[in-house]
Amino acid sequence: QVQLVESGGGLVQAGGSLRLSCAASGSTLRSYVVGWFRQAPGKEHKFVAYINWSGDITDYTDSVKGRFTISRDNAKNTVYLQMNTLKPEDTAVYYCAVASRWTIRPEDFGSWGQGTQVTVSS
Repeated sequence: QVQLVESGGGLVQAGGSLRLSCAASGSTLRSYVVGWFRQAPGKEHKFVAYINWSGDITDYTDSVKGRFTISRDNAKNTVYLQMNTLKPEDTAVYYCAVASRWTIRPEDFGSWGQGTQVTVSS
């Protein structure tokens, strides 16, 4: 069973950047699709981005395309989310999770981390 720990969140002004990390232990990430999701207060988990096991296939929700980049380092068992040109509406708790197939449905993902708070001030 893989365990995931997110880090890298914080408070940043609009237009700024953050890089989130999702570090895995207990098992390799190599065979998983890894996804990033976010949850604003009172809202459901929303898909942000995902990446396949080899890192050559990625997809993003429309609102972050061109601003966020997902990547992975299988040697470090870590997935990253580079977030540029941040907007106040990006404020949320960001989570990573794994799936055994190509999907954007949160219910198909498991091994959720504890999340990392991202707050973007205007």
